[in-house]
Formats: sequence, structure tokens, C-alpha cells
Amino acid sequence: MRGQAAFIPLGATSTAFNGRGVHTRPSSCLPLPSLPVPAFPYVPSVITAVAAKPRADSSPPKKLSKVEGLKVSSNQLRFPLAEQLQNDEIFITENAVQIMKFHGSYQQDDRDKRASGQQKKYQFMLRLKMPAGEFPAALYQALDDISTKYGNNTLRATTRCAWQIHGVLKSDLKPVFSAIMNAGGSCIGACGDLSRNVMCTPAPLTSELYKNARFVSAMLGELFAPQTGAFSEIWLDGEKAASLEFWKKDLDMNSVQEIMRFDNGNGVVYNGKEEPIYGETYLPRKFKIGVTVPGDNSIDIYTQDIGIVCIPDAAGKVVGYNIIVGGGMGRTHRKATTFARTGDHLGYVPADKLWEACKAIVAAQRDHGNRSVRANARMKYLVDKLGIDSFRTLVETYFGEPFESFREIQPWRYMDWLGWHEQGDGNLFLGLFIENGRIKDEADFKLRTALRRIIDAYEFDMVVSPNQNIILKNITPNQKNGIEAILKEHNVRTADEYLINKRLSMACPAMPLCGLAITEAERVMPDMVARMDTLFKKNGLDVPVTIRMTGCPNGCARPYMAELGLVGSGQKSYQLWLGGCPHQTRLAWPYLDRVKDVDLEGTLTPVLTMYQQKSTTGEAFGDFCHRMGKSDIATFAEHFNSAPIQVNGAPPTLTYEAPVKARTARKKSTAKPRPRLTVSDEIMERLKNIAALRDMSASRVADEIISAYLSGVEDEDLLGDEMVI
Repeated sequence: MRGQAAFIPLGATSTAFNGRGVHTRPSSCLPLPSLPVPAFPYVPSVITAVAAKPRADSSPPKKLSKVEGLKVSSNQLRFPLAEQLQNDEIFITENAVQIMKFHGSYQQDDRDKRASGQQKKYQFMLRLKMPAGEFPAALYQALDDISTKYGNNTLRATTRCAWQIHGVLKSDLKPVFSAIMNAGGSCIGACGDLSRNVMCTPAPLTSELYKNARFVSAMLGELFAPQTGAFSEIWLDGEKAASLEFWKKDLDMNSVQEIMRFDNGNGVVYNGKEEPIYGETYLPRKFKIGVTVPGDNSIDIYTQDIGIVCIPDAAGKVVGYNIIVGGGMGRTHRKATTFARTGDHLGYVPADKLWEACKAIVAAQRDHGNRSVRANARMKYLVDKLGIDSFRTLVETYFGEPFESFREIQPWRYMDWLGWHEQGDGNLFLGLFIENGRIKDEADFKLRTALRRIIDAYEFDMVVSPNQNIILKNITPNQKNGIEAILKEHNVRTADEYLINKRLSMACPAMPLCGLAITEAERVMPDMVARMDTLFKKNGLDVPVTIRMTGCPNGCARPYMAELGLVGSGQKSYQLWLGGCPHQTRLAWPYLDRVKDVDLEGTLTPVLTMYQQKSTTGEAFGDFCHRMGKSDIATFAEHFNSAPIQVNGAPPTLTYEAPVKARTARKKSTAKPRPRLTVSDEIMERLKNIAALRDMSASRVADEIISAYLSGVEDEDLLGDEMVI
């Protein structure tokens, strides 16, 4: 029997890194000294723009995906969206859908509200851009009102520190967009082939280190914001918004424009273009940036296209930044050319070189990313193809100088920042657990009402965390009791009242609105966490386990980093991933391609028995699976017998033994005949030849070929984008 691992929220790992910045030896949930939070009066310097030679647009690739052509013909994201918003249809065409994404919205279909064969129940999801997840009380009030008047009476916190509003009809898009913009918010650049919302550690600590991380997030959010006038033209009739976006109030916007348009002569910017960094075709695919401080891995830093770590000197002054590149979660089932990937250590830059370094990385992806096959268009594939050393050399041709060596930092720890904390200025902040990010009222659980009462009464500014939770900040100590009273009145529990595995869980929205969802995620996750908790306890285990679930393989809830990941692979079926690190620095691996929902307990019982019997004291579940590996776990499971066995009067325990194989009579199938597909004699003969060579049935060969073809069509012809960040 193994010792029980006590959960310590800020527990440390014993960490060694290989070239890709991932764990190479097991970690444990043992305590570390508290994270130092030095103070320093520092803001990175601004680069002054100078004249530089103009740069011609890069030659387009020989073969462009359909979306690339749409971007070119859109006149900087204007057409055909502008015209289609004027007609009486309840939907927009697929071509307009692709342009609409850049405006921060997806067209969706509520599959719960229509029967098969009926017209789709079209509606739209709007996603906000919120660098570092921060937003003022007034914007939350506006979003809550919009959700009541135009949406589905809920708000959804995303896994990239932003809000989503669901259920908006096409006829209401313009008033909703304009209401958000006039309240100081924005959806511009929240989706589409550009840099999306910049994540940041959500802790509103007032130390200069954390303040610098938030400043960098806001700067990068604005540095890579699209510059086209299409947004104000379409949603505000060309007028300016009544209120400046809230994050811009702390930025020198003239300096931002100078930095954006500064041309170092190495082909980073397009002079004289409406989009100086993006040009006419923007980026090959979505681009994600995250910023944090040493040790605080609340943002899953190795999943970012660019991960930035603020590096202070001994006196606490930020003197530079470590940069990680090439992370990303999205993949496609049965398509080996797509995969989840953790980022590599690119290097270190002094503080005053950060903006140009990031511009150089974006330019390298812009010019060298795959614009022919969207399934392979993310920067992770470029980094993986070239290798980190060659990719670094490529970026240096744009940057104009070499990167310094990656600075050694303290081990990473997953930090959810839930519960009560001191900010450092005499005030408090409160991290509230929001199950799967959904702000709603349900039965006697009145989360939405409670939050609105708190915001109306106290006008707290807030933060959406990378884990779909929210933080109320700038709370004076004498306001604490009043807040807790409102929460209790509405049956909203504080973080310490939740089981730890629920706190660690995360799921994407999936059904019924996400067009890519194969099966459920958000709606079944509460029951799934309860089932897994019961299963662990049944097997004598009381340990924290990070569980994440998505309804498709795009990975919006980052399941490939979880200790136990469930990825939709069929109706009520999931691909099972094991072996991620509890501190989110290592990829999990696929244990089984498809497990029926009802079979999960039976499938996991052998794994948990092996964990109970063979893990070391304090060893986390994910670290154990990583240490044992897929082969050993599969072998154990193959010979596992779940029947309780009593030995010498001892209490029954689960064990394993080689099963006795016996012939059983085959039952007559009562299943309905499977659909048939007719092919020509020539195609059938070719399928048989391939089947013979691969020792497979012809039907299986046909299934794999058709699946691969359909995946390619979806990727190239518009359907392969994530719906949720």
C-alpha cells in the first residue's frame, strides 16, 4: 500500500528540464518556500521609431488554403461580412463566417433546439479581448445586461482569461457589438488568424514583478492588435466608441504605435500598409501569447505560441525576459501530422528588446508558417519542423541580433489563486471557483445574482483567470464579511468548500453550441468529477488529480497537459490521456483511443490499483503514469482481475492475475445493419490490394482513407478552427 499524498496548493516539483522545457524526472506534491515577490520601480523602455527601408510583401505560397484567399479578398476584414449583415437572413455564409472570427464572433447552431433535418438554429457567440483578463465593474454590468437582453442569460469565462456571450441573434449583433465597445470593452482580435487575448497570471498582487507582467500583457495585446478600420465602420458606423478600451488607459498609445511601426530593416513590418505587422493575409493561424513570473504556472506557459517570463535581478528589478515558443494543443483524431506540443526555450532578451523580439517571432511565423494546410498552420509545426536551434536562427534574421541563453529560474508550480489573499497594499482579493467558467443561476444556486449584487454594491474590478475562474480585487478588509454574506445567501461556496479535484477540473463548452463538438464536456463534467472522486476513494486513494475534458480534439481546455485527460472521440466516448504533470509542464500521452463514458470506471480501475500498489510516497498520479509508461500500465491492465480476493483473512484487495481464456458461444447480433457505401469495381480492387499489404480489412482501410480525407477538407475548407480559446 502507498502513502497518501497530501494536497498542497502551491506544492513544488523536483524539476529538471530537457531542451523542450519539460519534466524529465518525477515530481511530488511537497511544499516549497513561498514565491518571492520582489519590488522594483521599472517599466521597459520605449524604442524610438527611425526611418528604414521599405519592405515588399512576401511572395505568397504556390498553393493557398481557401481561408487565405478569403483574407486577401476581404479588403482588410470588411467583405463579404459587411454586406451580409444587411440582409434578412438569420445566418451568414461560410465565407463571411471566416471574416467574422476576426471581429470576435463565431456563428453557432443550437443542436438542442432542432430536430434532425430541421433548419439550423443559428445564433452567435461573442468573445471579448481582455489582456491579462482584467476588466472594470462597469463592463461586467454591461455584459450581464447584454446577456439578459440579447443572450442566453449566462456568461462564460474562457480558458484564455476572457468572457464569452452566447445566444445572440444575427439581427442583434450590431447593438451588442456597439454596446460592448461603448462600455470600454472590445471583441476585436479575440478570434481569427492573429494574436488573440494575451494571458497573464491572474494574481492582482501589487509587487512590481506582477505589475510588470500585467503591463507587458497589455502592451503585447495592443502591439499585435489589428489596425484595420473595418471594426468601427461595421459596428459603429465609422464613429469612435464612447469609451476607450479600459486597458489602453494605462498605456502611452503614441509609443505603442511607434513600436508597432518601427522598421529595423530586417523585413519585420510592412511600411505604408493599413496592417504594418500583419499585411493583407494576417497570420497563417491563431496565435497565443502568455506572460507570467518565475514559478507561477497559472497560465500553462508551455502551451503558448510565445510564453514570456519576467526575470528580476537580485534587487527585484526586471532586467529581461525568458521566451518560450512553439506550444499548442490543437490536433485531429487519426491524423498523425497534427499533435499537441509543449514549447521550447528560445532564449532571453534584455528588457528593452522584448517588443522587437516578439515582433520578430510573429514575423517569422507570418512569413514561414504553413498557409497551404490549415491543420499544420500553427507556429508549433514550424518550430517542430525546423527544430528550436534553426527556428532561433530564423527569428534572429528578423530580430537582428542573437538571443542570450535562457535564464535559470525556480521550478514551476500550478497556482489557481482561489480563496482570500492579501494584495500587498493593505487590500485583499478573492478568487472564486466558477465551475467550467459558467456564470448562471440554477435552482437555489444563484451565482449570477450574487455576483451582480456584489458588483453593484462594491464596484470591484475583476480578473478572469486562465482556469475559468474569477477574481474580485481591491477589497478592503472591512468589506470581507459583507461579500461572504452575499455569497452564502445565494448558496455560492468559497473555494475551500469544494473538493480539490473539482477545483482542479476544467472543461470546454462543447455541446450543444460548438460546431466542432463530437460529444459532451461542460454539461457532464460535474458528474464526471464526482464519479472519478468516488472511484479514487473506492480504490483507497485520496489524492488531488487534474482532470480536464473537451468535446473534440482541438484542446480548448488543454486536456493534453492534464494528469487525466478526456478528449471527445465519438458520441458519449472519449480518448483517454494519462501522464501529464500536476504543475502543467509536461504533455500527457494517449492511453486509449476510445472509451465509452459508461466504461470509464472499469477502464481506470486497473490503473488506480497499479498506482496504489506501485507508486512512491507522495507521488502524484500523473507523475506515476509518466514514470511507468503506457506499455507497463497496459500490461498490468491486461492481466487485471477486478474481483476482490481475500488472502489469509486479510481485507479484500484488488489485484491482478493472468486471465483464463475460454471459448464462449457467440450471441446472435441484434444490432441494426451498418450503412453501406457503394464504390466502383476499380476502387474496390485498389482497397483490397492496400488491405492485403497492411493486413487489414478493406472496410477499415476505406474508413481510414475517408476519415483522413474529410479531416483534410475540414481543415482546408473552413471547419477546423477552435470555437473556444
